[in-house]
Amino acid sequence: METFAVRKMKILIIQTAFAGDVILTLPMIQLLKKKHTNSLIDVLCIPATSEIFDASPAVNSSIVVDKKGAQKKFFSFIKFIKKLKTANYNKIYSPHRSFRSAFIVWLLHVKDSVGFSNSSIPFIFNEVVEYDSSAHEVLRNLNLIDVGLKDDNWKIQPEIIVSDFSKEKVKNFLSENKLTRFISVAVGSVWETKKYPLEYYKSIVKHFIDDDYKIVLIGGAEDKRLCDELEDENTINTAGMFSFVETTELLKRTKLLICNDSAPTHLGMCADIPVLTIYCSTAPAFGFYPYNSRSNHLSYNELTCKPCGIHGHNECPIGTFDCGKLLKPEIVIEKAKSLLEKNGR
Repeated sequence: METFAVRKMKILIIQTAFAGDVILTLPMIQLLKKKHTNSLIDVLCIPATSEIFDASPAVNSSIVVDKKGAQKKFFSFIKFIKKLKTANYNKIYSPHRSFRSAFIVWLLHVKDSVGFSNSSIPFIFNEVVEYDSSAHEVLRNLNLIDVGLKDDNWKIQPEIIVSDFSKEKVKNFLSENKLTRFISVAVGSVWETKKYPLEYYKSIVKHFIDDDYKIVLIGGAEDKRLCDELEDENTINTAGMFSFVETTELLKRTKLLICNDSAPTHLGMCADIPVLTIYCSTAPAFGFYPYNSRSNHLSYNELTCKPCGIHGHNECPIGTFDCGKLLKPEIVIEKAKSLLEKNGR
């Protein structure tokens, strides 16, 4: 009897944003894989985030587009797209809403494509999903794949698999530094107006050191200078030491993460730990807050100038930075203590 092989559905996800947005895409990909169990899901991403997608059990492979390097020039970009087109994808989902992402969808000429209503070129997509600005980013992304979630069922933990090598690296670090009871602090952000004042972080760090916690400072290599200013014999500066995936493994051992509205918040969701996110110029209502039951956030909202932008700025537009300065460290300390007590940490 003649048999026919079932052709696997090939899906491409376009997500060329930075690490935080990338992590918030993982729950969508996880449910998409459950919805289409026989599918192959590839993700188009930037070099800095490929390790996150490579660590996802739902992703077949990450495809790197280097828009600042190898594919910066137009003809190199077109050559890249031509090669990508040979993969013959059946469907494209684009959580990313930039002109470049929509242009890629148009160039690939895939019959089925799904994007948001606020995409730079929404008519490119044959299916357009309303972008719900009042929802969390995880739920917005899940709306793209139409899985009919209700209530809080959207609060899905992003899944990543940590290699044995990375686990051993973190284990050795903890052992060498005799770390058993520690709080992680991430002071950095791409945007200056998202950074809670460093002198306030110093007060917070001192309080918990006095309470017999060790402090582990986390971040990328670009955050090392800031972290250096907080370093003393009871703090350990790991800025630039660990990758995103390794940082997640490290965070699994921490009692609490205190951070700005930035990527570490979402790494904390991967680790499923208590996270206290501090909002300066941005706001939780934008939909990027920590969403597991162990976490919370703080924001000084009694300002007519806040929020001044979804991404923040390189400096306060009116020169006061009251959104950060009026949120005193004592408030953060009390909220952090309550989270520690609530979670038995």
